[in-house]
Amino acid sequence: MNQEQEFAKKIEELTELASIQGNVVSKAQIVEALSEIGMDESQLGPVYDYLKSKKIGVGEKVDLDKYLSSEEIDYLELYTESLSEIPTLTDGEKRAVYMAAMAGEAQAKKRLIESMLTDIVDMAKLYTGQGVFIEDLIGEGNVALSVGVEMLGALEEPDEVPGMLAKMAMDAMEDLISDEIGNRKTDDKLVNKVNNVADAARELAQVLGRKVTIDELVSESKLSRKAIEEAIRISGGKIEDIG
Repeated sequence: MNQEQEFAKKIEELTELASIQGNVVSKAQIVEALSEIGMDESQLGPVYDYLKSKKIGVGEKVDLDKYLSSEEIDYLELYTESLSEIPTLTDGEKRAVYMAAMAGEAQAKKRLIESMLTDIVDMAKLYTGQGVFIEDLIGEGNVALSVGVEMLGALEEPDEVPGMLAKMAMDAMEDLISDEIGNRKTDDKLVNKVNNVADAARELAQVLGRKVTIDELVSESKLSRKAIEEAIRISGGKIEDIG
C-alpha cells in the first residue's frame, strides 16, 4: 500500500471513529492515527480543514442542526420524539448485545438496531444540504443497519460492530446522494435536448409563419432527425412549433 492509500485509509478510519463518537474526534486521536504513517502535528492543518468540511468536529462538536431546513427540523422533532421511548444501553449491555448479535441471536440484533437509530440520525445530519431530504438519508441508513446486523458473524471482535455498521450506513447515504446527483444530471441533459429542438423549431416557425415539419427542421437546422425525434418523444409530443 503506497502512502496516498495509507493516508486515505487513515482518514476513512477517523471518519468512522467520529461517527460513533457523536461526529467528533480529538486532536490527539488524529495525531495518533496519522503519526503511524509518518505525519507530524505540523502537517495536520489540511486534515483538520477536511474533517470540518465534512461537518466532523475537531475537539468539539459541530452544530449540525444549523445545516437543516425548517422542514427537516420539523421532521426530526417528531422522529426523535418517537425514538426517545427506546431504552438506552449501558456500555456493558452494548458489548453483550454485540456478542449476542454476532452469534446470530434475533433479539440481540433487534436491540442493536434500536440502540443505533439515534446514531443514524447523527450520521444523516452529516449529509444534509446535498439535495437529499434527511428523512430519505435516515431511511437509507436504517436499511443498511438492518442488512449489516445479518453480517456480524464475519467479525472477530465485538468492538468492531459499531464501526462496521456505521460505515455501512454512511456508505449507503453517500450512494443515495450520488444517485440523486446522477439523476439530476440526466434530467438536465434531457431538458437541454428538448429546449434545443424547441428553440430551433420556434426560430424556423417565425420565419415560415407556421408550424414546421421534422423534415424542414432537419433541412434548415444543424439538428439530426434522431435528435429531433428523441426530443419530441421526451416531451410527449408537446413541442409547440412542430406540426
